[in-house]
Amino acid sequence: MDTRVDMDAGELWARVQRQLKTEFGTSTYNSWVRPMTLARENTRAVALGLPTAFMRDWVVTHYADRIRDLWAGADPMSRRLQFVVVADSAASGACPEAPGITGRDGDAAVDPPDGAAPDDANRDDTAHGRGGSRARPPATPASPWERAHPTLASAPLDPRYTFERFVIGKPNLFAHAAAKRVAESDHVPFNPLFLYGGVGLGKTHLMHAIAHHIRDGRPERRVAYLSAEKFMYSFIRALRQQDTISFKEQFRSVDVLMIDDVQFISGKESTQEEFFHTFNALVDQGRQIVLSADKSPNDLEEIGNRLRSRLAMGLVADIHPTTYELRLGILASKAEQLGVDVSPKVLEFIAHKIISNGREVEGALTRLVAHAQLVGRAITLDAAREVLHDLLRAHDRRVTIEEIQKKVAEHYNIRVSDMSSARRSRSVARPRQVAMYLSKQLTQRSLPEIGRKFGGRDHTTVMHAARKVEELCRTDSGFAEDVDLLRRMLES
Repeated sequence: MDTRVDMDAGELWARVQRQLKTEFGTSTYNSWVRPMTLARENTRAVALGLPTAFMRDWVVTHYADRIRDLWAGADPMSRRLQFVVVADSAASGACPEAPGITGRDGDAAVDPPDGAAPDDANRDDTAHGRGGSRARPPATPASPWERAHPTLASAPLDPRYTFERFVIGKPNLFAHAAAKRVAESDHVPFNPLFLYGGVGLGKTHLMHAIAHHIRDGRPERRVAYLSAEKFMYSFIRALRQQDTISFKEQFRSVDVLMIDDVQFISGKESTQEEFFHTFNALVDQGRQIVLSADKSPNDLEEIGNRLRSRLAMGLVADIHPTTYELRLGILASKAEQLGVDVSPKVLEFIAHKIISNGREVEGALTRLVAHAQLVGRAITLDAAREVLHDLLRAHDRRVTIEEIQKKVAEHYNIRVSDMSSARRSRSVARPRQVAMYLSKQLTQRSLPEIGRKFGGRDHTTVMHAARKVEELCRTDSGFAEDVDLLRRMLES
């Protein structure tokens, strides 16, 4: 590796470092920014080296967007910024390592997190604040209490993740109401509040919103927000430095403890034990605890029974996958935030085609708007199909005929075997026709293939079924609603 860099690159990095120290604070800077060194550069890219893969992955997850943003603004050559592992970095002793950390590029294992994934790879965690790979705005500055306890290293809050910017729909209505109650209450309404749901549905957004609301309304309250991975890392560091008393005092002195992605402590017995005692101490003192995970407490694997029972003893609120209506609301809100006028047909097209989570929906609109602004092109359906072609291809419907048969059978309360049987009673024949119609609409299978899945029927039978269902949808609104509901259930 060529480690030679010219003074210009060094001066640029020094300038960026000064800005990062101002924004992130001394503790975060010393732990994560200071260990970085200029590793290599050329006319196209500059690489920053870190001593371990764990540190590299942590920086990429939590700080890379802001670092790249500052670098882009300072570098006249507009070189790309990369993060690499340099095992012999001069900073290799700057941050204590947990057992199992290696210096090989690509490894991100630490005793504790068994390949703990970067937070942004699974986040969330939030459906309503991110847009693709855009640089993030500066995080909310630490509170006076956090500055007085720098080793607690409460994660910075994203200023975009507030209750005002959270788009409410049926899938997240209950979780949003629970989060608002916790944020607005002078007492502890339920302990803990446990939010769970899949990637990009809004868990992290709600966590940040709670913290923002409490800090703004009652700044004297001590709020600590961090990921379970960072809790674990702080605990390991305290063990290595033989300073667990300070660790316990800091985490047990907060008024509100918020831990994101609790699933990351699964299988980490020592970390679970410490978290269990911290949990009990805070509950006994009447302090609020808010947690999030990708599964309900009962479904978390390798979590001890004692801790699992504590996680489930308060209010467990799940966030369901987005519906078409919620995705449409998220897009309308995002368009308003971006200050652009987007045709309802374009918003409906994106909401219908990209069905994974709100974050991807937002990212799609951000990409489309940026493309239109950069090339001076109108935001049309044709532009959306062209610009978002890769996303649309990834979200092509992959519903199987078997899934359709099962869902339709459940809806009409018949047996799945009836789909292939010779029974011709209307109570069976009509659902079978609906299943054939949906198979034609939602899969890429040919008519003969569909017919074979329905007891070896001829392709003309499938054609007749599709025409019959289309006719009934035009004349019977109740039947049309049933078919539309089934379609949405299968597409979600």
